[in-house]
Amino acid sequence: MQLEVIGVGGAGCRIADAIRAAEPTDHSFLTDVFAFDTDESDLNRTVIPESNRFRYGPDESDGGLAGYLERGRTLGRDRVDDLLESADRATPGAADGVLVAVGLGGATGGGAAPALVSALQQRTDAPVYVLATLPADREFTRADPSESAPLAGDPNATTDAPPRPTAAANAVATLERLDGVASAIITFDNEDWLRPGETLADGRDRCNRELATRVAAVFTGGGSADSVAQTVIDASDIRRILGDQSSVVALGYGDQTVETNGSRFGLGLLSAEPDIETSEAVSAVETVVRKGIRGKLTLECDPETAERGLLIVGGPPAWLNRRAIAEGRRTLESAIGGSGILGGDAPRPDGDRVFAAVVLAGIRSDRLAELRSAADRTGRVD
Repeated sequence: MQLEVIGVGGAGCRIADAIRAAEPTDHSFLTDVFAFDTDESDLNRTVIPESNRFRYGPDESDGGLAGYLERGRTLGRDRVDDLLESADRATPGAADGVLVAVGLGGATGGGAAPALVSALQQRTDAPVYVLATLPADREFTRADPSESAPLAGDPNATTDAPPRPTAAANAVATLERLDGVASAIITFDNEDWLRPGETLADGRDRCNRELATRVAAVFTGGGSADSVAQTVIDASDIRRILGDQSSVVALGYGDQTVETNGSRFGLGLLSAEPDIETSEAVSAVETVVRKGIRGKLTLECDPETAERGLLIVGGPPAWLNRRAIAEGRRTLESAIGGSGILGGDAPRPDGDRVFAAVVLAGIRSDRLAELRSAADRTGRVD
């Protein structure tokens, strides 16, 4: 699948950066990557080429919007056509899908994303997916929850004030506006992935790498230039599973290092398939599939709530035991209790890991209800 990625706001641009870095060298899946932000300094910290970085908004918006979502919405609505025209001039290729990356707790990305996604849906027949990070509780919860949260930028705020008091309200308001607009919303919960006592600033690069690894595993799919998949997962398959009704999506992932011969004689011309015991290959596939389904998801949920599911098992071809992959698909079918299941393999001749990427679409999650309750406590954004 050929994917165009657009990062919006500071968090979205960092995620786009991480996805670009996670793209396999032997199997490109990105047509282009763009960064849209109101903060010039944040844009300059990305590794996205300068030609694909676009700052928008008046001079006074440089430096961010201090959590004011309505201001972000206004800027997004006013500048969305200019941003998309700039992107159209920068890339001539047509993508099979567009992925808009955004941090939902902020004002720039959260404010602009609904307008951007809506405009993209009108301009392309390809699906427009949103990759959204949910704010961690430590971003909007005070040390003493009995005290009311100060307004962003309040000079009298105490040191125990949360760094982003409006993050929960912003996230819920943005999710509501994306419902019915985005083809699907792939979610990543920072609260679940940050370590105890870790700040978002300290943990975000690690979290973004984890998220990017999962995105690359799902959207790369298929085989490589050196090896063809037995069952190819293509853009239409991903579209079928993710849907077009703004379903909430969680990603699972598991991997395991395996032995390879590592012999390419320095030329990439000669190689020999390693002699792998069938039991070893079966065990490796079963292990990563189990991790992908029952391990840590990007958004905590019961897999049984999913309406549709996708399983991609990849790695060195000699390790991709077809019987084990078929059994893994049956395991996913049993786990979600749904009928919309697809599965495929993704040979990676130069890799040294077997992996399983799992997509759970149409899920229900208690975490979203928790954010709505937090938004009600801190003040909902209309």
